[in-house]
Amino acid sequence: MNWSQLFSSSIGKKIVMALTGVFLVIFLVVHCYVNANVFFTNGAENFNRAAHFMGTNLLIRVTEIGLFAGFILHIVQGYKLELHNRGSRKSRYAVSAGNKTSKWYSRSMAILGTLILLFLIMHLIHFWVPSRFTGLPEVQYGNDATIYHNLYLQMQNTFAEPWVVIVYILGCFSLSWHLLHGVQSAAQTLGWTNKSYMPMIKTIGISFSIIVPLIFALMPLFIYFGWELNTGGLTLLF
Repeated sequence: MNWSQLFSSSIGKKIVMALTGVFLVIFLVVHCYVNANVFFTNGAENFNRAAHFMGTNLLIRVTEIGLFAGFILHIVQGYKLELHNRGSRKSRYAVSAGNKTSKWYSRSMAILGTLILLFLIMHLIHFWVPSRFTGLPEVQYGNDATIYHNLYLQMQNTFAEPWVVIVYILGCFSLSWHLLHGVQSAAQTLGWTNKSYMPMIKTIGISFSIIVPLIFALMPLFIYFGWELNTGGLTLLF
């Protein structure tokens, strides 16, 4: 089997899904870590500084191109795999046969993926498009001559609407379910199935699928209600 045949096959599609999924999981960790600045004292300044670093660092800007490519490839391959599985009438990407919960994950992957895609488009319109193209209010801090995009103010304006907060929370819930199945499926596809460390992978996958989306879901709630963790000026990154 040549490379073309491999990546056009069902297992090839699963490999692409797994590899791009791992790449996107790394992005989620970084994105979550930066965004968590909003929870703490001086959250506005810390978040805007972090966003400025992410938006001006050359390496990150280059990686951003790969990120978009990874998203597109993951989405396209996901839908191709779903269509293939429907056509073959086999169990859809199940984690384990006979597990009703896993089968529910499998049946819902396309639906959850579509909801996450719509949520992602909404998120890009709210934050990425203004920061890259249409412009944002600017702010300076103390004696720092750097002019920062006030992305925190954009968040405040966006999450002032209750319906937006609800949509974001639902999007994070969909992400959690998607990850809960996807992490374990990726481990199986990539051959990480050794009995000695499979329980650890499963535990990490479940923990990640709950903690990261929960942090993302708490962000709009913190902004909407004006909450803040008083930590004496703790800054996560900057």
